[in-house]
Amino acid sequence: MNYGFIKVATAIPSVLVGDTKYNTEHLISTILQAENEGVEIIVFPELSVTGYSCQDLFRQQLLLDMAEENISQLLYATSKLNIISIIGVPVCVGDLLLNCAIVIQQGYILGIIPKTYLPNYNEFYEKRWFASSQDLHDTTIQYAGQSILVTSTPQLFQTTDGVKFGVEICEDVWAPIPPSNQLAVFGADVIFNLSASNDLLGKHQYLMALLRQQSARTISGYIYSSCGYGESTQDLVYGGNAIIFENGTLLAEADRFSLSSQMMTAQIDVERLRAERRNNSTFINAQRPVMHESTPIKRIIHCREITPQPFTLTRKIDPQPFIPHEENLEVACEEILNIQVMGLAKRLQHTHSQRVVIGISGGLDSTLALLVCIKTFDKLGLDRKGILGVTMPGFGTTDRTYNNAIHLMQELGIEIREINIANAVIQHFKDIGHHIEIHDVTYENAQARERTQILMDLSNQVGGLVIGTGDLSELALGWATYNGDHMSMYGVNASVPKTMIKSLVKYVATTLEQTTHDTLLDIINTPISPELTPADESGNIKQKTEDLVGPYELHDFFLYYFLRFGFSPKKIYLLACQAFKPEQYSPDTIKHWLRVFHHRFFTQQFKRSCLPDGPKVGSVSLSPRGDWRMPSDAVNRLWLQECEEL
Repeated sequence: MNYGFIKVATAIPSVLVGDTKYNTEHLISTILQAENEGVEIIVFPELSVTGYSCQDLFRQQLLLDMAEENISQLLYATSKLNIISIIGVPVCVGDLLLNCAIVIQQGYILGIIPKTYLPNYNEFYEKRWFASSQDLHDTTIQYAGQSILVTSTPQLFQTTDGVKFGVEICEDVWAPIPPSNQLAVFGADVIFNLSASNDLLGKHQYLMALLRQQSARTISGYIYSSCGYGESTQDLVYGGNAIIFENGTLLAEADRFSLSSQMMTAQIDVERLRAERRNNSTFINAQRPVMHESTPIKRIIHCREITPQPFTLTRKIDPQPFIPHEENLEVACEEILNIQVMGLAKRLQHTHSQRVVIGISGGLDSTLALLVCIKTFDKLGLDRKGILGVTMPGFGTTDRTYNNAIHLMQELGIEIREINIANAVIQHFKDIGHHIEIHDVTYENAQARERTQILMDLSNQVGGLVIGTGDLSELALGWATYNGDHMSMYGVNASVPKTMIKSLVKYVATTLEQTTHDTLLDIINTPISPELTPADESGNIKQKTEDLVGPYELHDFFLYYFLRFGFSPKKIYLLACQAFKPEQYSPDTIKHWLRVFHHRFFTQQFKRSCLPDGPKVGSVSLSPRGDWRMPSDAVNRLWLQECEEL
């Protein structure tokens, strides 16, 4: 395991029913291929040494003996390899014949796991040949020249770098209480399943849903291998499935109904899984009753020592983790908007308010907040004139943003008020003795606080609520004026990251008339800016936020992995370098803004410690009453030091 990643594989090898020599040769060649590709653990289908569909041939002693002999040959052929292989084979234990998974490494059998639930319905009749692990008394057997304890209880395996994994076989995962439940709560990070599932109309969709849910429920990596072409088609067809899930997310899937052998690989992020489990109190609570069961996992089998290998991250990393994939984007946008609308609707009804006050700058954040207000008033059956939109031009306001703000308010049919803040701010500068030509933080924040004072006073005047426009990304960076735009009576965007706001506004634009659609698209394409310093000589925006604090798509990427999984700068840097192409952001650029992120995130916590209410819409929030409780005086030395060492 490197950076928390372990590389796993699931394979569908060529198979001939009953030909153990042929099958073993193909197992060995696949294992060698996987070792060369840096795979650490590989799983094969159920009964892959003999073929699953041998039926009454499983009663033939010759088949069982040759299966054992070929396992011996496989152990010898892989004795110099670090890879851990999980192979399906029938094993005799006293009077019982068991359908087993054998875990091997460096020529040693680490463990033998018998199948628990034997399907004996419809086309299945495994109980005709096999016994269940429930019929077994713990027994030490001699198999393939080695002495192995075979137990009736689930077994955990642990690699030399601490990754724990467990094994279940086919029907086990279809049971009401799969063995993987117990394995996971006892610490298995990854579950492997050796399977032989025939194909029927609609069964594959059910299987995918089952595996997705099981990996999500157990917060684990789930690696599934099911036999394919080569099994007997006397009555059934096995289409072959090689599938890898991680906590409900599909990482890899082989082609079904292929005539060729296949191997799928993926890097499972064990560190991410463990972070999810630590954060999930329900998962922790589920461990309590299992610990008192009469048949707990009694031991952990330690894998063999291996030589560390060079690591290369091959896993695809989404550069915009907050934004759903294109096929799910519209549904996600609609859901987020509904959450924002329902939050605001409840607050308005609770306070008996039929008026809201909102500052409209012509920028992204205030645009989304206004659209939420519009949808909320429409849902409650309130007159849109109850929305008071206030544009407050200042020293840095450009014609583009001013006109977009006015046009948007006119097109949406709200009450409009324009209040120029220049004279009030100039008077304030005189009062405090600040020279107007000094464009420092005082110059900027005075404007932001003047605007907030206007909105608050107007809310008293009309009997409404001031709606906050600041977003999650700004809160993370502290890019808000304390008691300025930092403050409101309800912040509808508080948990929406900047990268997602663009998608939301674009989505709403597709549902509106052409003129409003065009205005929204121009707002999306306007450079992000607080417009607190004068424009350039051509009247264009001079103060661009992303030039000052860094690209929001980078900061949102950092924020997601910092908050969601608690990753270190070293891990986030690795992921970012993989997610973004060098021509987008060089490693040096990523390192620079990563340091800025950690510096600003820690030093600006005091602003987040007193946030207004606002609805949580996604997987993370910075509300001090919700996801994030952090001392305002926490020191960032450890994080910045690791940034410097990258």
